[in-house]
Amino acid sequence: MFSKKIAESLLKNKAVTLHPTEPAQWTSGQLTPIYCNNRKNTFYVKDRKLIVMQLASRIREQYPETEVIAGVANAGTPWGAMVAYEMELPYISARGEEKKHGAKGKIEGEVCPGKKVFVVEDLISTGGSSIKAIDALEQSGFEVIGLGAIFTYEFPKATEILNETIGSAHFALSSYGTLIDVALETEYINHDQYRMLLDWKTDPNKWSSDRGGPEML
Repeated sequence: MFSKKIAESLLKNKAVTLHPTEPAQWTSGQLTPIYCNNRKNTFYVKDRKLIVMQLASRIREQYPETEVIAGVANAGTPWGAMVAYEMELPYISARGEEKKHGAKGKIEGEVCPGKKVFVVEDLISTGGSSIKAIDALEQSGFEVIGLGAIFTYEFPKATEILNETIGSAHFALSSYGTLIDVALETEYINHDQYRMLLDWKTDPNKWSSDRGGPEML
């Protein structure tokens, strides 16, 4: 139910856009029929509250031992901070690479070795940024107990990488499959476009290469 509501919110506010006939291009060069920018939903109060409350609710229910919330820089930073505020917990942010200026650290905020930290991410695509943030937190002495995201592309490789890193201790509030179902129901896309989007989910590499783009995933 809430997965569908969040998908509707992402589409309505253009935090996620679908363009199967006019692919966008990721920085990797790969062609994609979807673009996700969840920071857009921070502008809309009701939608922002829906996401924050759902993240906080899932964490309280499934990870009650959480002592610190960490947001993945940069896009997960505002969401993590809002969740920490809602849960009245300490907040830090984590990045995969050290900053090239200032303190040059991977962790922004108080480093507390041994504390149980839950990681908040905006989007799970390949899983790379999440894994780097988890590694940075663990190297700093934190115990990472789980990861939650607003949205996932549902790439099997990303799920596999996360499972290898933190087991099954990860979730996303909504998913690509739910989103394209909602898009079809609301006539955001037609049936032909829906099939094209399903093809991308099945094999994003082939989808990109068939349209002249590189295989990267």
